[in-house]
Amino acid sequence: MFAPKHFAMPLFAIAFAAHVLLQTADAGQPSTTFYREATVEGVKIAYREAGPPDAPTVVLLHGFPTSSHMFRNLIPALASRYHVIAPDYPGYGNSDAPPHNQFEYTFDHLAEVVDRFLEQQKLERYALYVMDYGAPIGFRIAAEHPERVTGLIIQNGNAYDEGIDNDFWKPIKKYWNENTPQNRDALRSLLTREATRWQYTSGVRDESKISPDNWNIDQALLDRLGNQEIQLDLFLSYGSNPPLYPKWQAYFRQHQPPTLIVWGKNDAIFPAAGAFPYQRDLKNVELHLFDTGHFALEEDGDVIAKHIRNFVARIAN
Repeated sequence: MFAPKHFAMPLFAIAFAAHVLLQTADAGQPSTTFYREATVEGVKIAYREAGPPDAPTVVLLHGFPTSSHMFRNLIPALASRYHVIAPDYPGYGNSDAPPHNQFEYTFDHLAEVVDRFLEQQKLERYALYVMDYGAPIGFRIAAEHPERVTGLIIQNGNAYDEGIDNDFWKPIKKYWNENTPQNRDALRSLLTREATRWQYTSGVRDESKISPDNWNIDQALLDRLGNQEIQLDLFLSYGSNPPLYPKWQAYFRQHQPPTLIVWGKNDAIFPAAGAFPYQRDLKNVELHLFDTGHFALEEDGDVIAKHIRNFVARIAN
């Protein structure tokens, strides 16, 4: 009988096998996204949830004028490894939208609602992904509960004056300074189908890659009876955010949350000028600029998801 031969695997083969295993781990097994509801202050909060409940948590906070729908592709890309949760704010997505004269649509109040929602979910530690409106909501929560935030993922979300020093903000700043019916009405053009489509397509490399479902869904929700007044209230309330920038910057300097910045550099609303100042206050910060627009996930979601997976793996250890 012949004795079996033992072959030594070459180093390059071992390295290749390890690479394949890592890629397989990145892809993970398909994870179901659940569409759930909670109640905060008598208001239904719709949210998406996926991934192992005992894994590190990533909270996704959406921007204007969208909802957790903007994370429809990112959630499954993260959920093979992480517990992911993405709420819709009141007035957005599938959450309730009480009339603006019956509910206080301010960023202070939205942050309180989201904070209470996260407490209801018994989330004691989580990484925060903040985008657009999600930034002033998330930074309020992080500054209030720094011990809960394992890290920040910032995508076209502002905390510095440089980020809103551009033409887009001029009529909005005028509204902040003079809250008149004329200045309020002047902003209704930002709530039209053309403006919503522009937010998704401006600055992208290839418009044919951007699904029209985005603006069709968002616009249908914006066009609900009374929703324009909700959005105009929040345009006014956005003026409460710049006075808080020093507080948020102090939070960055004092607590030094590990931070990943993934930014669409062609964004006409929050241009790259708002991305760089974070590096003044944060020591453990990783910055990636993408050749795309405001909703960077639409064109570069796969690459951004990879950065997030690697980032959360580092901060979870």
